[in-house]
Amino acid sequence: MADEFNRYYIKIPTILEIDAKTICEELTTALGPDAPAYSTVAKWAKRFRKGREDVNDDFRSGRPISVLTDENIEQVIEDDPHSTYDDIIAETSLSHGTIEWIIHDCLKMRKVTPRWVAHKLSDDQKQQRLRVCCQNPAKFQTGKWRLSDVITGDET
Repeated sequence: MADEFNRYYIKIPTILEIDAKTICEELTTALGPDAPAYSTVAKWAKRFRKGREDVNDDFRSGRPISVLTDENIEQVIEDDPHSTYDDIIAETSLSHGTIEWIIHDCLKMRKVTPRWVAHKLSDDQKQQRLRVCCQNPAKFQTGKWRLSDVITGDET
């Protein structure tokens, strides 16, 4: 929205035949580091001198970013935590890059062993892990558990 306000400001002085350099200096004085660059001011001033009325960006063709929707994120979340990218692609029809973007950037998850695990654990999740870890020695002592059942590793 700020771009459109700047363009309205560029449009009026251009109609009054004030040069782009003066307009840019005024915007820089008023907005400081948030002011548009001189090249931007000159480009828009030129467009307005040629008779352009609209201050909005021109329509650009291309694929719209519509893959990052709540429904698509829900589809990825609902999948089995043991599922692979190929499984998720088959179920959701989303691309590999989109699924990776949703999992890593939106959901903040990463792959640890064969399961997706959140980067930051809530207090409840930490308590659950502590409880399970405290039960493990008792299982080991009673023989219900073997040492070979334990998988360890670092974050790499």
